[in-house]
Amino acid sequence: MDTIAGIWNRIQATLFPHLLAYLPQPLTEQEKQLAAILEIVRIEEFVGLPNWRGRPPADRPALARAFVAKAVYDLPTTKRLVQMLRAAPNLRRLCGFARLDQVPSEATFSRAFDQFATSGLLERVHQALVKQYLGSELIGHISRDSTEVEAREKAAPKPQPEPQAPPRRGRGRPRKGSEPPPPSPTRLEQQLTQTPEEALAQLPTACAWGAKRDSHGNLHFWKGYKFHTDVMDAGLPLTAVTTAANVHDSQVAIPLARRTAGRVTGLYELMDSAYDAGPIDRAVRALGHVPIIAPNRRGGDRPSLAPAAQQRFKERTVVERVYSRLKDEFGGRHVRVRGHTKVHGHLMFGLLALFADQLLKLVT
Repeated sequence: MDTIAGIWNRIQATLFPHLLAYLPQPLTEQEKQLAAILEIVRIEEFVGLPNWRGRPPADRPALARAFVAKAVYDLPTTKRLVQMLRAAPNLRRLCGFARLDQVPSEATFSRAFDQFATSGLLERVHQALVKQYLGSELIGHISRDSTEVEAREKAAPKPQPEPQAPPRRGRGRPRKGSEPPPPSPTRLEQQLTQTPEEALAQLPTACAWGAKRDSHGNLHFWKGYKFHTDVMDAGLPLTAVTTAANVHDSQVAIPLARRTAGRVTGLYELMDSAYDAGPIDRAVRALGHVPIIAPNRRGGDRPSLAPAAQQRFKERTVVERVYSRLKDEFGGRHVRVRGHTKVHGHLMFGLLALFADQLLKLVT
């Protein structure tokens, strides 16, 4: 809190007075919000220097700041972003374009976005923010869940499994005392010995049809992806992964938990009944955390959590509020790009803006 309060004091005492002298018009409340978010994220410090071969590219730091502004303003398209940059002098200068003729075309924005998404820039910025503001903190509860992301693209065809010959066995009954061959390990059991990168590389990422049952028991379908996130008590996202829509939530839990453990120190991990599996419980305990997982109904009455665990489990609603803000305020409902890499990049721009905005809410 001292670090966050110091940043807010610097923004009020130094940044805003400087902007008032630099900008041609007084700042609106939304422009003040954008200026503070850009000051916290500082994405321009992570944009690499261009390769000086051929024609020099457009100003990449300014383009990156503009995409953060697109998430803050909840703009549906890049075309609308370009129009606002050309019409609003304050917004243009906050992003880093000093003159009107410096605002590039929509095609240049699209090429820059593709570079930002494929280079891992947004993951590096998010990881740096988490370590800077939360790396030395003790996190009480880490809430884990996923949300559907609808996409405007054609679902990829399902891969057909390769035909395999059945295992050969001798005639008649098996010999007395002989043991049957052990079953193949499940994906969750394999993830116990894999790194997070190896585990995530085996998960489908192409656009697919997904199904999810809501709190009322109704099943609804969507075409697109799933966005999996770990969130702390204060509503700050710690880790995020995008997969195909048909990936079960439990398949992402172990690599997500290990990535989060490498960034912050936590105590409890809260998950709903979709994560009720033995390997997930063992993986979380191996990290030194206490898993609180809603029991799954397996033929019969649903077992209940202990009273103390039930009280802690109520904190898990914070992840639902984060998803609500991401979709309603930071562009999560305006996915116009195609492909896993670009969809993840679009969501990460919104997540960076949400992270910085939530930090500001803690002190204001």
